[in-house]
Amino acid sequence: MILSMTGYATASAELDSGSLTLELRAVNHRYLDIQLRMPDELRGFEGALREAITAPLQRGKVECRINYAARGAQSGAALNRDLLKQLAAWSREVQDALPDARSLSVADVLRWNGVLETPTASADELRAALLGLLQEVLQEFSASRAREGEKLKDFLLQRVDKIEALRTGVMPHVPAAIAAYEQKLVARLRDAMQNAPANDAWDERVRQEITLFAGKIDVDEELSRLASHLTEMRRILAQGGAVGKRLDFLMQELNREANTLGSKSVDAEVSRSAMEMKILIEQMREQIQNLE
Repeated sequence: MILSMTGYATASAELDSGSLTLELRAVNHRYLDIQLRMPDELRGFEGALREAITAPLQRGKVECRINYAARGAQSGAALNRDLLKQLAAWSREVQDALPDARSLSVADVLRWNGVLETPTASADELRAALLGLLQEVLQEFSASRAREGEKLKDFLLQRVDKIEALRTGVMPHVPAAIAAYEQKLVARLRDAMQNAPANDAWDERVRQEITLFAGKIDVDEELSRLASHLTEMRRILAQGGAVGKRLDFLMQELNREANTLGSKSVDAEVSRSAMEMKILIEQMREQIQNLE
């Protein structure tokens, strides 16, 4: 399976004490870089979270955002009766000392810090809920990366087929270019030696020039290496796993052969094919940066 470094997933969980929301998003990166954004009350679980996120990943810039919303007064809060008694006692003492002082209203009492007690989760409960939610998100996150990876794989294989077609199309042009050069060379020599009969020296000179020209434009090695690199690309993509760095190296090799093919070209069609290859290679190189 080919995995993209780009992915996204989110999920929520309801606790007695509040609601948890966890979001994972990732983009391509040379190494694995994990950034955690979470409330301070959850910071103690950072190590366990990092370990769980790191396990299925090798590369990518991953951002994990966690929100924890505690339940308010309308969600099961209870009055702190001990504090209420204390407030009533304090109110009486103040009014005895200051008869004109205003009594505490119900709103004043409810706003007093600690009067309303909301359910709180234990550290173990929060840890279990958080790690369980993370595993749920990681499953969808991995699935989204796999879906994107399959799209990239199809994209790359399409370009591999196009480069192979261009390579095959170039092969007949080299012998044709040599034959055309031979005809031009013979015609030029005949014009230069109109009154001289053909002889062995003349024939030898023609053979030498054709051999020299053929050596300069010979691209058999380049075409052979292109075929080898394309075969290796197909093998790597079929094998799957972490393929990004290996494919990136192959892009350098393919580009080198396409450049050499263009520099040796004496045929407009070969030059065009070499340019098309370079465009396709660059398209692949850009997308390979997103593969793990």
